[in-house]
Amino acid sequence: MTTNEQTVTGERADILDFLAKHRSFLVHTAQGLTDEQANTRSTVSALTVGGLIKHVTAVEQSWADFARKGGGEDVTDVEFTPERAAEWENMFRLAEGETLAGVLAEYEKGAAATDELVKTLDLDATYELPTAPWQPAGVFWSVRRVFLHITAETAQHAGHADIIRETIDGQKSMG
Repeated sequence: MTTNEQTVTGERADILDFLAKHRSFLVHTAQGLTDEQANTRSTVSALTVGGLIKHVTAVEQSWADFARKGGGEDVTDVEFTPERAAEWENMFRLAEGETLAGVLAEYEKGAAATDELVKTLDLDATYELPTAPWQPAGVFWSVRRVFLHITAETAQHAGHADIIRETIDGQKSMG
């Protein structure tokens, strides 16, 4: 479902502004870092600045696809084997051949695609979330809520990235 709105105002403008603000905090954490620094685990977690940007890109794309097409496959039988756990951890770092510039470019591309969806999709359309170990069956989200969730994910991970960056060289997003 789409709308023919040409000018972005009101709620759509607010969503776009909210997304842009939190995206800028996340991207700011990477400014001036080398690929090695962007892949530094500076806390006890597996998180890195580059990996967080990579992760947020994938999460945003997944939720944008959900907003565009509706529900996907249920994931009730997810088994966290050692191999799956290693794959999950690798999502939070730059893999061999990946660069900070590359993940930032992908993030920018994905953000632009999501922004187009904010401008055009019916915000009141609702879809059932896939059933998962963390999500029971029968839960529906509006497209609006999906965009708010993308923003919340971005804000949360921007905070993680800020802490990691501060431990690398003292730079902070704010203050």
